[in-house]
Amino acid sequence: MNPLYERFPWLLMARRNVARTPVRSALAALGIVIGVLAIASLGVFGTTLQYSVTQNLGDIGNDVTVSPAADASQRYLTDRDVREVERAVTTDTVVPVKQGRGTVTYGRQRTIVPLYGIERPGQLFDARDGRIPSPLRSGVLVGDTLADRLDVHAGNSLTLDGKTYRVKAVLEAQSGISAISPGGGLVVPPGAVEHDGYDQVVVRAESAAAANDSAQAIRERLNDRQQRVSVFEYSSLTDQISSVFGVINSFLIGIGSISLVVAGVSILNVMLMSAVERRQEIGVLRAVGYQKRDVLIIMLTEAVLLGLAGGTVGVLLSMAAGLVINQVVLGDPLFTFSAQNLVYFGAAFAFAFVTSLLSGLYPAWKAANRNPVEALRS
Repeated sequence: MNPLYERFPWLLMARRNVARTPVRSALAALGIVIGVLAIASLGVFGTTLQYSVTQNLGDIGNDVTVSPAADASQRYLTDRDVREVERAVTTDTVVPVKQGRGTVTYGRQRTIVPLYGIERPGQLFDARDGRIPSPLRSGVLVGDTLADRLDVHAGNSLTLDGKTYRVKAVLEAQSGISAISPGGGLVVPPGAVEHDGYDQVVVRAESAAAANDSAQAIRERLNDRQQRVSVFEYSSLTDQISSVFGVINSFLIGIGSISLVVAGVSILNVMLMSAVERRQEIGVLRAVGYQKRDVLIIMLTEAVLLGLAGGTVGVLLSMAAGLVINQVVLGDPLFTFSAQNLVYFGAAFAFAFVTSLLSGLYPAWKAANRNPVEALRS
């Protein structure tokens, strides 16, 4: 005999009792399988969707933008403001930006596009074609969308507001959201934008936490006496998105939990029927010396075995579903085994165990407290 069964004989009895009615036991376990599969798969799907969206946001959480306050007397940021920002965030990349609009003519095509006056655009953008000079003293950089529309390449010349500029580079398409998106416009030397001062300053930190510290330092330095500038942290946007997905995940898991509760009712029904059908057997056990506690343990073990079997199969199927989901959405099936997803698998399995245990409590208590004499007579 298995040493485990020798040490815990009631475990062998419980296993045999479950195997005695295989169809009924399988149907009860199937309910657990469906419940675990619903909870874990919906949790994995929510995590995958959240990760996909945050990945598309790129490194936006590392950016902070500084612009003139809405009620400030000045319309633009001055060179002094830029220096103050640089002193506040000594380790971050600080890029002042002028914004405007201009008319571009290339061949027979003529269009109005946004302009971004940036002295060192290489700190924010990469080139798809050509090279980004640093600093940008002459020539222009063309956004990827505008370049495709006009069929412009590095080395071509175009006309901006009556002046001819050589295209130094075509910019690489930016993934996700960015503080500055020049895809449909031009990056030009700051002097090509007519007004004095800067519309905003982009501060790029190494991480979202560093960006948060930088934003706080800028507020303390520039808004000490009056509200001179408005500081926006893009990390707050990613936090809001994560919060929304957290609510969605909770909702999806709540829906999946309903099926597991239904499975618990199924186990309750199976165990009640088992207690009724085996009342003579229970009476014999009590008559030969089994205590109420022994009968209670045997019945509870039967319910737990159903839960463990269903939970194990459910988790395995959930992992298989997660591999498919992550392969389709992310192209990375191994993301299924990320820390957050493993929490969902563990929680679903634990929920299955607790549900089966609670579902078996009443039938086990009822069977253990049955009068042995009446059970034998029946």
